[in-house]
Amino acid sequence: MKNWIFKSAAVCLLAIFVIGCRKSTWDEFYAKPDNLAKPIYTVLKERGNFTNILAAIDKADYTRTLDAAGYWTFFAPDDDAFKAYLAEKGVSNVSQLSVEECRNIVTYSLTYYAYKKDRIDDYQAATGWIADQAFRRRTANYKGVYDETSFSGVKMKAVGSNRNNNGSAFYVVNDNNYKYIPYFTENFMSAKGLGASDYNYFYPNTTYTGFNVVNAQVKESDINAENGVIHVVDKVIAALPSIEDYLSQNAQYSLFNSLFQKYMVAYALNPTMTRNYNVMTGSSDQVFTKVYNAALAYSLNNESYITPPPSNEAQQGSFSIFAPKNDVLQAYIDTVLLKHYNSLDDMQPSIIWDFLNAHMWQAAVWPSQFKTTLNFVGEEARFDPAINITDKKFLSNGTFYGTNKVQDANIFTSVYGKAYLNPEYSMMVSLLNLELRSNISNIYNNYTIFMISNKMFNDAGYTMDETVNTNPIDQWRFTPPPGSTAAAAVGSSARVRLQRILNLHVIPNKVLASLSGSDIAMSYGGEFVKYNNNSLVAAGNIDSLGSPAIVSNSENAKNGKVYYANRILEFSEETVGQDMERLGVPSTSPYNSFWRYLSNSTALWNNTTKLITGVANGSFYTIFIPDNAAILKAVNDGLLPGTGTAPNKIPNFNPTSELERQQVVRFIQYHILDRRNIGTDGVESGAIPTLLKNNLGENTNIFIYNSPGNLLLTDMNGRTANTILANSNYLANRSTIHLINNYLQFIY
Repeated sequence: MKNWIFKSAAVCLLAIFVIGCRKSTWDEFYAKPDNLAKPIYTVLKERGNFTNILAAIDKADYTRTLDAAGYWTFFAPDDDAFKAYLAEKGVSNVSQLSVEECRNIVTYSLTYYAYKKDRIDDYQAATGWIADQAFRRRTANYKGVYDETSFSGVKMKAVGSNRNNNGSAFYVVNDNNYKYIPYFTENFMSAKGLGASDYNYFYPNTTYTGFNVVNAQVKESDINAENGVIHVVDKVIAALPSIEDYLSQNAQYSLFNSLFQKYMVAYALNPTMTRNYNVMTGSSDQVFTKVYNAALAYSLNNESYITPPPSNEAQQGSFSIFAPKNDVLQAYIDTVLLKHYNSLDDMQPSIIWDFLNAHMWQAAVWPSQFKTTLNFVGEEARFDPAINITDKKFLSNGTFYGTNKVQDANIFTSVYGKAYLNPEYSMMVSLLNLELRSNISNIYNNYTIFMISNKMFNDAGYTMDETVNTNPIDQWRFTPPPGSTAAAAVGSSARVRLQRILNLHVIPNKVLASLSGSDIAMSYGGEFVKYNNNSLVAAGNIDSLGSPAIVSNSENAKNGKVYYANRILEFSEETVGQDMERLGVPSTSPYNSFWRYLSNSTALWNNTTKLITGVANGSFYTIFIPDNAAILKAVNDGLLPGTGTAPNKIPNFNPTSELERQQVVRFIQYHILDRRNIGTDGVESGAIPTLLKNNLGENTNIFIYNSPGNLLLTDMNGRTANTILANSNYLANRSTIHLINNYLQFIY
């Protein structure tokens, strides 16, 4: 028994010796090398001139974080930097700063992942590193749950959106909406075409060195630590506010901010954050996410830029906003936005978000690049950096400019704005928004607009049934007024009619300075409008026995002019044949001879439908009608059937031979331009195809030289004819009829 105990004890001693030896070997093999850098906290402590930031780290409870494993970049202010900061705060040491203030300094100076100077300005794209494109990094600082008071005065616990409210996604759990810190390196600034003046525009009291962080200079870079990289800065950098916070903290922008807070904000209960907050604090308060309208360029409280984490897009991009001061904004609201409204509450929300979006950029706007950086609605910053900017700040989620003027947004200063800002033209605006809004709100394109009030639409039989909520197109209604031959229409059928009417009221590429004279103008839909002594007609107005629109007033816009009249311009419900019949039937009419050849041609004319063979109803045509003298000459020259002997032949309007009937068909077809509507407006010239085809099936042409007030026509034989202006520019259904002083001869 004793021997067994002795042997057992010996084995135990041997095992202890072996295990002890192995542990010693293990520790020796895996021990931290003597030359390995120490953690950030220890490195700063050993350097001796960072006592204040270390005290702030301790007070913020970040000692363990910065003295343990990790992968950080830390912008560390030395004691000289803190001395100036404390003096500015009116205190003598860090112990007099609050825990929250210390946390804001420490966490905002601490960015995720370790970046040395030569890498910090490279953008970590999904496809790999892109050199010299980054000027921001995500910090450890975030706002979290805070006390919020809504515009209406309701108090609550809230958390900011960490998304730009695309669809239903406005908050994602486990994304703390971390703030970003801006820095400015020589490589980045050079790659973006920027210089020291861009930096000093924001920080005039700091020398640009080629490596600046906010308003600080980097005194020493690339200090290695076990858990990251340290860059020493000469100023204490506290967490920058977001655009939302800066607006709310500065009373001079309170009116601008109120447009967001009153009209563009909602609060959505956040169950997950409520549960987390209740567990952490013991409170029973609910937490709401503060949500900005999805129509805005971005959420003012979103720190994640356009594409949220895990994307690193915010490294190379940020938001910008230009905020007008209260006095200039109030003047603009009073004179522009409220010209036709009693209050902002009365207007469509879209007007407010369009106004706000004109002041919002989904990009960093640099002082030297105002004219080339476009806002959310595609317009440059229309401010003079030296005159119009009264306040400028880099913030955690973007660039802020306070201004002494309002952005001259196209949507309000263009001809479109004249309708958009007047509720009496809401139906016109709804139609413009379907296709034409972007065109006519472009201040670099000229337009003349004939305004259509809701009353004018209603008088013409057009209404909107706003109780139909399925599709806005289904809201349109057309009830033909008394005497109209048109059929009733609803939904898309009514919308087609309305769109054609709208197009008649839009004259592109031309500003009609006055309507006191007499002329024609091509509308957006390819149909002409005629004006004479401040009265307007389109083809449909002529059909209704001369019911012109009488102009009473006009206004200028940046890209043109608008006219106000008493009724709409109408398109023709008739065929071109009906107009030709109306013109040609009277025996004294200068169109009579041409009409009689046409109406007696069974190959061309259908007296029941009033259609001309080859002329599709509702398509574009131009008809040149030789006057009676020119027709008589064509008869004597053998181009049209006649009786007797030249030069005293008279027309035979109803020939019996097939050869002569075909002669009539070819003659008429050569006088009709195919699919082209041309008037004496000086616009369209060139070789234009007619309805007549040669033996090879090819179109025959007429060459047109178009000068204002006249069309000079040259036929295939080099013969010429001119329009007789007094009897030309007769408006028909997408067509125009002209009287000419000579016939046109084709080569068949």
